[in-house]
Amino acid sequence: MTSDITRGKIDKLIRNIEKAFVGRREVVELAVNALFSGGHLIIIDLPGLGKTTLAKAMGKSIGGKATRVQFTPDLLPSDITGVNIYFHEKGRFEFHRGPVFTNILLADEINRATPRTQASLLEAMEELQVSVDGVTYPLAHPFMVIATQNPVEVQGTFPLPEAQLDRFLVSLTIGYPMLEDENRIMEERACSNPIEHIEPVIGLDEVQEIKGECRAVHVDRKIRDYIIEISNATRRREEILLGASPRASLDLMRSSQTRALLQRRDFVVPEDVKKMAVPVLAHRLLLRGSSRLNLERNSALVNSVLDTVPLPLKK
Repeated sequence: MTSDITRGKIDKLIRNIEKAFVGRREVVELAVNALFSGGHLIIIDLPGLGKTTLAKAMGKSIGGKATRVQFTPDLLPSDITGVNIYFHEKGRFEFHRGPVFTNILLADEINRATPRTQASLLEAMEELQVSVDGVTYPLAHPFMVIATQNPVEVQGTFPLPEAQLDRFLVSLTIGYPMLEDENRIMEERACSNPIEHIEPVIGLDEVQEIKGECRAVHVDRKIRDYIIEISNATRRREEILLGASPRASLDLMRSSQTRALLQRRDFVVPEDVKKMAVPVLAHRLLLRGSSRLNLERNSALVNSVLDTVPLPLKK
């Protein structure tokens, strides 16, 4: 698969998602970047802004399955992963798969579930498998978690631990639509929902091929050093208690590779790294004296760090 053909397929995917998710091209591009980088996405924003629409449109556009789970305090880990059920007439247990066996899993309001239930996704997100009663079950490929979190409500919520936040490749906010976009949303949904008419434009096998091509994008040693310097800078800042992990550095490199491909390049440039630094790093930082994640404040801090790290010198 050549880069031009790949870029054409990615463009078609983005336009197809935008048939249902209106008005924020950069949000769609970040979600697609996470998909082809082999990572997961967390959306930290208010209800009613189109998070479910985005997840469903992505799932249908790649010919895959999108499953939504409403996270609540009484949700159990087995409600996510599945459970063994004993059938007396057969004289044996049979495993009934949970909603995690899908291509796009929308974990809606993930911070409303208890830490135990949140942790049920750790193995799935990192190793693309789940273990139940000593038996390991592989997940579908591709597999992606799109989690949502309301930044305003705190009552009855359980903040995600740093280990779980670190497994999300990208974080973003959607924000309110422009007036003309909101008018278009109302007009298009007056009689039916556009999501019902979304058809696949690429297949699951093509998604895997594109992921492989993203990984093949060249990353020069100076670019890798630049990424490491950015991560190290977050670890040295006095106001940051927990800086970017090596996993964060790796995710920043992979998402920069994907962005380079989206820009029709087969090599990463510093601009790719700078564009992806905030979405990849902001949600992973733990600030001193902060009890919960403030994405806006963390994003400003990442931008401040970028200003202090010199760009790699050209050859």
